Amino acid sequence: MENVIRYGRGARPGPGPALVLLVFASAPPLASAAPEQDVSTATLKSLSVEELMDIEVTSVSKRPEKLSETASAIQVITREDIRRSGAATLVEALRLASNLQVAQKSAHSWGISARGFNTDLSNKLLVLIDGRTVYTPLYSGVFWDAQDYPLEDIERIEVISGPGGTLWGANAVNGVINITTRSARDTQGLSMEAGGGTALKSFAGVRYGGALTSNVSYRAYARHFERDDSVFSSGSDASDSWRMTQGGFRVDAEPSIQNLLTVQGDVYGTDEQLPGSDNSTLRGANLLGRWSHAHSDDSNMSLQVYYDHTRLSLPTASNGFAPAGVFRDDLDTYDLDFQHHFRLTANQQIVWGLGYRFTHDVVDAAPTLALLPPRLEHHLFSGFVEDKFQLQDNLFLTLGSKVEHNDYTGFEYEPSGRLQWNYAAQRMLWAAVSRAVRTPSRIDRDLREPTLLPAPLPASIIDGSDAFRSEKLTAYELGHRAQLGAKLASSLSVFYNDYSDIRSTTPGPPGFPSFGFPLVFANDLEGETHGLELSATYQPFDAWRLRGGYNLLEEHLHIKPGGVDFSNALNETADPQQQLTLHSALDLPASFQLDIGLRWVDTLHNNNGPTPGTVPSYFEADARVGWRPSSNLEFAVVGQNLLHDHHPEYGFPGPTRPEVERGVYGRILLSY
Repeated sequence: MENVIRYGRGARPGPGPALVLLVFASAPPLASAAPEQDVSTATLKSLSVEELMDIEVTSVSKRPEKLSETASAIQVITREDIRRSGAATLVEALRLASNLQVAQKSAHSWGISARGFNTDLSNKLLVLIDGRTVYTPLYSGVFWDAQDYPLEDIERIEVISGPGGTLWGANAVNGVINITTRSARDTQGLSMEAGGGTALKSFAGVRYGGALTSNVSYRAYARHFERDDSVFSSGSDASDSWRMTQGGFRVDAEPSIQNLLTVQGDVYGTDEQLPGSDNSTLRGANLLGRWSHAHSDDSNMSLQVYYDHTRLSLPTASNGFAPAGVFRDDLDTYDLDFQHHFRLTANQQIVWGLGYRFTHDVVDAAPTLALLPPRLEHHLFSGFVEDKFQLQDNLFLTLGSKVEHNDYTGFEYEPSGRLQWNYAAQRMLWAAVSRAVRTPSRIDRDLREPTLLPAPLPASIIDGSDAFRSEKLTAYELGHRAQLGAKLASSLSVFYNDYSDIRSTTPGPPGFPSFGFPLVFANDLEGETHGLELSATYQPFDAWRLRGGYNLLEEHLHIKPGGVDFSNALNETADPQQQLTLHSALDLPASFQLDIGLRWVDTLHNNNGPTPGTVPSYFEADARVGWRPSSNLEFAVVGQNLLHDHHPEYGFPGPTRPEVERGVYGRILLSY
């Protein structure tokens, strides 16, 4: 579980030499274990590179469109990609998206971002699972240790790098991850998996799907895993082991050809060891219902409602002025979303929608960590509209905006414009200008880190501020996507992001009695980032596919004229300047498979207050050997982080920085 407050962020050195390398991945899919599948799922296993470009995605426009015709920096991770990667959890599967930075902080803690700002309080990436938003208003980030799902039942993961606020709203600033799970009708029968090894000590899961009637299908699942401690640089255990248990169900009904009904839910619990402390726990449950109705081929609508509950229990250490304790947070979220897509004219498509979200948050403070008021109810109202015009046969203009009203800052506006030029068959240029905001979280506004010092000494070390405003982004993007023959596809995007009102920590009045404390959150930072993202897929022959990518990111934040920041504008970035990935998937004789993933991550610069530090650059490899003697039985051996006994991916240098160990595990999957 993420530490709720920790300071240690990245300074940025001057640019290093840019590696521009065309790279590749993903393997030709194999037969599915499920006995019944729809056409799209079944054929996914034999798609060529050319056919993969025709996969329909929904995250960019909230309507189905071919990947090859999507004017955005988007990558798609298919279910087969996940299986061939050897990933054991959802966060590990996200390493397949080369436009993300994924850093493992400890055995149970991860940092994931797009286009920078991957700090402990990383808060500019929106994540959805079947339309349910999973970020927490506690700090506008994601508890990645609580987000998981049976990987066999994930249909695809769409990863957008760049703002998505026009459709998805606040916090979709630097990217959107949209996870779509399979319909219950595609997961019929019994599926069981089990395995274990070194770092991933043990895991087991079972899922059963059936049919209540000819047009009503269901599935239910349960799973559990245990992960061993990471280590310190000395090789000693970091005492941060992780256990998670999860279960859930899904029911899909088709009462008529125009209507689809879905009801699904999950319940989960995590237990995580913290060095020198009691375990941290996170319990949760959710329930979602969705009705989709097709008026015609050119008009459809959907209505979705969900409830989500989380209960966090986080032991907190002494801050030197107050004793240790336990911080508890209970959050209930109720969400209603409606959207409608229709064709207004032969050359004009419109999608619009309305939304409402209510959150009820109750905090039980620890001696060193409190939120005031301890009980808070918030309302979020939203509406959006996006209009896509066909200006010429091969030229499209998309304009839209989202309007939201929240209880902290009132109305927020997130417009965008996007131009798409299909200048040749299977080749496209696109450009976009977008505005996005990151609205205040409870940490920004309501945080108190109390002390027990006697008056007139400061009553707290860090405070939120009622004056904290939304962080703002204006993004400029240019991209190119092309199908270069039947065996090669590529995508290139360049971007320039202009940020204002970024979070800062402002010292209190100088001198006795405050000594510069408490630090107060303010909006005294601004700056820009720019970079490029390159990805490609190449299939030299049917049994071998390669995919990979290269990212370059430059970050330049500074203090506003007249502003103050305790960390000298270093606290909001902790990102590598360059990343390089390559995935190879090869089918071998006798139903064997060999999958290799390579990644190089540039030096990561962070800080501890105003003091700079680094995580050294590293090169790592994962590998999987699989054997599928029949369509319903699979064996696999997976090696992770094979090039080092252990290495750090995050954190400030020191003897207690956790490092990721080499791991090997075996897996058996049986389906019938």
